[in-house]
Amino acid sequence: MTIDPTDEALLRLLRADARRPTADLARALGLSRTTVQSRLERLERSGVIAGYTVRLSPEAAGALIRAHVLITVLPKFAAKAETALRKIPQITALYSVSGPHDMIAVVEAGSVEQMDFLIDEIGALDGIERTVSSIILSTKFDR
Repeated sequence: MTIDPTDEALLRLLRADARRPTADLARALGLSRTTVQSRLERLERSGVIAGYTVRLSPEAAGALIRAHVLITVLPKFAAKAETALRKIPQITALYSVSGPHDMIAVVEAGSVEQMDFLIDEIGALDGIERTVSSIILSTKFDR
């Protein structure tokens, strides 16, 4: 599917506020509400828009300890490690990356003690060779 500049503008607006009414989106884009609704339906049908989600307020997110956990996996254990990591609900995202580490997990916990336990749990999984963790101190911006 081809995404034109209008679709890109629409997607930018939705990233900022996915609950923004269609009429407001139409006004911001200089289009009719019907045109915007048609574009949204096309983007959803084609899979460009895979879903809508909740973003926590800074106050609510601030109650959580968040970390990026860089993970090095032993050769031939990537699939097994991914399956095990997928079962840990506090891991909100898992990325395969290039460089000295194989994966980066985004982890959320309610306390430092819980984060310490989760990082130990990740490191103890079969095939995990090493982890390096960085606690997120603040969010400068989030799109």
